[in-house]
Amino acid sequence: MDEPRQGELPMPFPDLSGDMPLLPARMVNEYEYCPRLAYLEWVQGEWADSGDTVEGRHAHRRVDRPGGRLPESSGDPAERLHARSITLSSNRLGLIARMDLVESEGHTVTPVDYKRGKRPHVAKGAYDPERVQLCIQGLILEEHGYACPEGVLYFSGSRERVRVVFDEELRIQTMAAVDGLRLIAAGGQVPPPLQDSPKCPRCSLVSICLPDEVNFLHSGKLEPRPMAVGRDESLPLYVQANRAKVARKGETLEITVDDEKAASARLPEVSQLVVMGNVYVTTPTLHELMRRGIPITWYSYGGWFLGHSIGTGHKNVELRTAQYRASFDSRACLHLARDLVRAKILNCRTLLRRNWRGEKSVDSVLALLKRDAEAALRASNLETLLGVEGAAASRYFGSFSQMIKPEGDSSSFSFDFSRRNRRPPTDPVNALLSFAYAMLTRVFSVVLTAVGFDAYRGFYHQPRYGRPALSLDMMEPFRPLLADSSVLTAINNGEVRPSDFVSAAGSVALSADGRKRFIATFERRLSHEVTHPLFGYRASYRRVLEIQARLLGRHLLGELTEYPNFLTR
Repeated sequence: MDEPRQGELPMPFPDLSGDMPLLPARMVNEYEYCPRLAYLEWVQGEWADSGDTVEGRHAHRRVDRPGGRLPESSGDPAERLHARSITLSSNRLGLIARMDLVESEGHTVTPVDYKRGKRPHVAKGAYDPERVQLCIQGLILEEHGYACPEGVLYFSGSRERVRVVFDEELRIQTMAAVDGLRLIAAGGQVPPPLQDSPKCPRCSLVSICLPDEVNFLHSGKLEPRPMAVGRDESLPLYVQANRAKVARKGETLEITVDDEKAASARLPEVSQLVVMGNVYVTTPTLHELMRRGIPITWYSYGGWFLGHSIGTGHKNVELRTAQYRASFDSRACLHLARDLVRAKILNCRTLLRRNWRGEKSVDSVLALLKRDAEAALRASNLETLLGVEGAAASRYFGSFSQMIKPEGDSSSFSFDFSRRNRRPPTDPVNALLSFAYAMLTRVFSVVLTAVGFDAYRGFYHQPRYGRPALSLDMMEPFRPLLADSSVLTAINNGEVRPSDFVSAAGSVALSADGRKRFIATFERRLSHEVTHPLFGYRASYRRVLEIQARLLGRHLLGELTEYPNFLTR
């Protein structure tokens, strides 16, 4: 015999006070669907489009025109109302909602909420998140003096209307969702991801939430499903011509040199604008790029990364707070730094093993690098770790020339680690490496800023004026995989030739044509797809960099006990 179920007592969230914001009805919908999704969007300010969100905006295009207004309630049964895009709020309830359509007869009103797709064939006519969102609209309308016993969900895919009665059960469920969202927001702890849920693959925030990845790193049981995220077709636009001008013309960026049109690019196809040297970007262009969230990165003509410009930045204060807290903890800094240096040394070792062209065996160098990687984990402080990294770098760069093709024009490329100098580079290979590292710093600065980090506060690289320390930290394991690999590809495939360099005052620099070809090599490397060593699915290096940045965030926020570095096989 089943025992009687004990009822639950409602525990409402305390009344709003101070500057606590009103909860949007859409966020309560997200909470009912997935508490973690609501937290990421509402508290951490995350957002990403998917096919479903774009289709949803298309379904709302008619009703999203502002200007609708509700008249004062008169109770006249003959009064009829048909108003679109109404925004109402209730301070007592602490809620705000944007209503697609409000229909009425006299004192009774009916909110109509537009939904994409077809009506689901479920017992209550619609899923709970949509019913809860509609009920919030009804509660707010009642707060404004109207009678609102029910609402309507209109599904644009099947052109059907589903009636939703605001009975006591739905009202209790709605207020429980409201209080639940307020409680997790006030608690400051992101809810755990759903376990192997069918909701995750089509979620627009799946590449931000990383539900399968976080669960896999916790338990190691179910392998992550491949990310079903839209492919980003946009690419960086590089402008390096002296006295070039970048101006916006409608949906296009036009590049002119001495008032002559040199090139153009559609704004939707531009992921960032990279400006090198004396290039003028008009103010309207800057405004439009910031509105679209397209960063502008600035280099000197010699290829030194100067910084980047963005709009208002990411809203995720929690992530930056966790970053700052860890950066002032010497033990946390050392723990992260040791793993980063170890991963860098092991990836350097893999690059040498894969690309060795020397006559002698590489085994002795590989054994020494493996020993250096183990020593990195035993370092007792950052100074000792710097010494271990320096010793490993000496072995690695001392063998770098053995990965360069000895035949043909490439034989004129020389590399002498004793002359390794960034400012200025003293030989062609040093010049290529310095330029590649500058571009990788730019890539990571943009990725980290987009995720919500402060690129200037690091753990291994200590803060200095104008130095993106966290970018330098995160790029350590990727230096051999992206920068060094691009340099070897450009040299060994003949994409960059000795004639592409200019020597002056003891320094060597790439010419404009050589830089253009090397940029193409580097961007091609970023687009290369690899199998993630931990999760088993394929992703481009561009996507991998974002995944690693988000995994670092999950570690700093306490979801992961360790930061999983990217170690190529």
